[in-house]
Amino acid sequence: MELSSPLAYAEDPRTAADKAAALESAGLDAVWVAEAYGFDSPTIMGYLAARTERMRIGSAVLNVYSRTPALIAQTAAGLDAISGGRAILGVGASGPQVVEGWHGRVYDRPLGRAREVIQLCRRIWRREVIEHHGITDLPVPPEKGGTLGKPLKLLNHPVRDTIPVHLAALGPASVRTAAEIADGWLPFLYAPEHAGKVWGAALAEGTARRDLALGPLQVVAGGLLAIGDDAAAVRDLMRPTVALYVGGMGAPGRNFYFDLICSYGYEAAAAAIQEHYLAGRKKDAEAAVPAELLEQLCLAGPEGYVRDRVEVFREAGVTMLNVTPVGPDPARLIEHVRSWL
Repeated sequence: MELSSPLAYAEDPRTAADKAAALESAGLDAVWVAEAYGFDSPTIMGYLAARTERMRIGSAVLNVYSRTPALIAQTAAGLDAISGGRAILGVGASGPQVVEGWHGRVYDRPLGRAREVIQLCRRIWRREVIEHHGITDLPVPPEKGGTLGKPLKLLNHPVRDTIPVHLAALGPASVRTAAEIADGWLPFLYAPEHAGKVWGAALAEGTARRDLALGPLQVVAGGLLAIGDDAAAVRDLMRPTVALYVGGMGAPGRNFYFDLICSYGYEAAAAAIQEHYLAGRKKDAEAAVPAELLEQLCLAGPEGYVRDRVEVFREAGVTMLNVTPVGPDPARLIEHVRSWL
């Protein structure tokens, strides 16, 4: 099992990147850079490439609506070049509120777009001359207003023509797609105790259609990390995140995270969280998050307990443990967990 960490999204990006780079010597294998509707991730990933030597750098995630497939391929190839072959491309659909409200794009065909992006990226990195007609037309045909476009191939020679592509996915259809065509899967709010029940069938169906040349599906998941006799209290730091996503990341009936928590068996809690959050009662929404769920989403407690939690994630199929160290010495925490893997 490998070890990674998400970049602290709310901090000054240079400070956050410098902290992440400091974890490289502690044994961190990869860092993941988010992109919602704040700073873009490729800029920060480029800075990380200059500040690190060994650690892989992943996007988590570039959404498939705000950039063309060709630009996503160019961005990943550029990051791979300046990092010396350390890029991981994480892509996903994001949510309709961000896609339509921020990027001004209609939220349609999320799985078709993800599949098309992954297929086109791989062709572009192989420097194929690209002619493709699907959701995206390359080049735009005359009947759709095209005039001077012609099939092109990537101008530069990529460092690698097989950059790993990870797909962010939660619903059965998208998880099935990840298992079928992606190098890796990026779930969120991952509770390993429920993984088999919620995603087992979708993963099996996708794997049955998977090209053997891709190798086994990589699974990146984890949570807050804290070790100590009083570390269990750290789990409460997840309350605002769970409340935000379950309560506010999507309208009622169109919230992936609400549906996920329901599938874990917390239907009543999810309904209470959403009701409070949408009414502006954020603290009540946070209080409605079950302590049992927080425990499942974190690796926080005495050393023996955390070590057991690592094994629970491993047995659930996680191949890269993605942790956010909490405490005065993050490097020490990373070194500690690294010694168990």
